[in-house]
Amino acid sequence: MIRVGIIGGAGYTAGELMRILLGHPEAEIVFVLSSSHAGHPVYHVHRDLLGECILDFTDTANFNAVDVIFLCNGHGKSVEFLSKNKVPDRVKIIDLSQDFRIKNPSHDFVYGLPELNRDSIKRAKHIANPGCFATCIQLALLPLAASGNLKDDVHINAVTGSTGSGQAPTSTTHFSWRNNNLSVYKPFTHQHLAEIGQSLKQLQPDFSKDLNFIPVRGNFTRGIFASLYLNCPLALEEATNLYLEYYKNHPFVWLTNENPDLKQVVNTNKTIVHLEKHGNKLLIISMTDNLIKGASGQAVQNMNLMFGLDETTGLKLKPIAF
Repeated sequence: MIRVGIIGGAGYTAGELMRILLGHPEAEIVFVLSSSHAGHPVYHVHRDLLGECILDFTDTANFNAVDVIFLCNGHGKSVEFLSKNKVPDRVKIIDLSQDFRIKNPSHDFVYGLPELNRDSIKRAKHIANPGCFATCIQLALLPLAASGNLKDDVHINAVTGSTGSGQAPTSTTHFSWRNNNLSVYKPFTHQHLAEIGQSLKQLQPDFSKDLNFIPVRGNFTRGIFASLYLNCPLALEEATNLYLEYYKNHPFVWLTNENPDLKQVVNTNKTIVHLEKHGNKLLIISMTDNLIKGASGQAVQNMNLMFGLDETTGLKLKPIAF
């Protein structure tokens, strides 16, 4: 049994992580740390866990009692936490922030996108879980990069649900502003571009074209719907075969020849990809659940790989019904 500790337990990603782990046949949650809620039942924050989880939040991390910790704090908080707390070498770390996603000699975190780095993840002690936009966009492009077919600028429009901004309401995330509304933010400068570019160059070192990314705040709760296009000489059948070959041994990426809907991936660890050819342009539609495959589900997928389990263990989730 894998003994789990969760750091930063009050947010959306931690709540989703607990929902998955409570149904995981090989994992046990030992503690959930949240200084602001210490001493209160977990279900006081994650109210749907009433009757599912009997743990109280704690302000003490008992590293000796766990095999792995998940860092679910905000960006910048993981570096801070690890600088203040000595985690034993035997305890594996999976960080859901952006603090360690970019390779640097100062750390040994492996970038945790299984469809890119599965073998390295299996050997890793420390994992940097990918960003949600980054996951959805990379899974749309990896087969092209792996075959050396990213030869032009890539144009990306992607809409995300409000849970991608975290649990604390802000002027652009609370319901009365977000509902019946759309807005662009961080055009061409979104922080996930760095990790996307890093991964594409890992597969295609000479890639130097622009990633023109327009992120959009959606008026729905969860999910990411990305549409990408680029000039590509491949025929549709050739491109389709590249994607089928690349993902044939990756259980959570599905190629469809039908125009897909976001509801097909919500509440699952799936990413669905659809290809179309329009003249010389290849259109790629990619969609995923930002809280599961884009965050907590992928973190559990990484945990499974790190501990020698089948990567699908505990992740047979159901899509939202139409």
